[in-house]
Amino acid sequence: MAEVRLAGVTKSFGTTPAVIDMDMSMGHGEFMVLLGPTGAGKTTTLRLIAGLETPERGDILIDGRSVVGETPAQRDVAMVFQQYSLYPHMTVRENLAFPLRSPVLRTPPDEVRRKVQQVAETLQIAHKLDNKATALSGGEMQRVSIGRALVRDPALFLMDEPLSSLDAKLRADLRVELKRIHAELGATLLYVTHDQIEAMTMATRIGVLENGRLVQIGTPREIYEQPLNLYVASRLGQPRINVLPANLFPGAPAGAGTIALRPEHIRIGQGRPASVVRIEHLGDQTRLHLVLEGHPVVTLSEPDLDLEPGDTLPIEPVNALYFDAAGARIA
Repeated sequence: MAEVRLAGVTKSFGTTPAVIDMDMSMGHGEFMVLLGPTGAGKTTTLRLIAGLETPERGDILIDGRSVVGETPAQRDVAMVFQQYSLYPHMTVRENLAFPLRSPVLRTPPDEVRRKVQQVAETLQIAHKLDNKATALSGGEMQRVSIGRALVRDPALFLMDEPLSSLDAKLRADLRVELKRIHAELGATLLYVTHDQIEAMTMATRIGVLENGRLVQIGTPREIYEQPLNLYVASRLGQPRINVLPANLFPGAPAGAGTIALRPEHIRIGQGRPASVVRIEHLGDQTRLHLVLEGHPVVTLSEPDLDLEPGDTLPIEPVNALYFDAAGARIA
């Protein structure tokens, strides 16, 4: 396990800033997720910590030791990439053993066998050890890719959207696996994704990135319930948060230009009349698509609510979030 700290780290590619004056710390054994869209600086942050990129300014510390001048091998980190990064002509056993046989680690053969078997059992692929990598499913290949990092027993794991190329069911299965592995190993893990579900279900804390800047960091609940600005509020939630003019409902605080409402924070039965446009029955709940004075609104209702498109029903906000004209949160 390792403690990681970034202090004023900045990195640009030509005239394009990728990471801007980033201050961030991770505790021992933490599972931190960096969340943001493409181009937010997630992968660059990982590459800076791994030693694959060099910061222009600032410092990177692992367990209190500055690693800016160290090679990737000296930093004792393991990185899992979005693509599987396996040797197709090798078996699963050989792929898992490969990092341990590097000149840097020089792991004894008995220890190689023990670690490969242990990691294969942890990832539930022990029965595939003698299969060629090309004979595996996508989920199994990604397990092997993760296993190549686990066998090294590094101080820090870095994972760059490792589940994004998998189908929905495999992503859900491997999210559970990664949380289980993290709990068993007690490892320090930094994971980057654009997928809010991955962030909400796996993270100890989430860091939200926007155009190279770390906008907010907190537990999933803090980020969801207490966003610092409208950008952060819009990154989490499915369906997305409703963003409406603040004057649509009474009671907006001074300076508020926008009211933002999670679908579950709209009360049906009283308030202002809205028209039903579309109804989605999801089994345990119903998703209602409404229009309120020309503004689209999505909310949730009980599955047995009897409505048809064209009906009118009153709605009002509950636990609303307010933001000023620049998008900053108004308490």
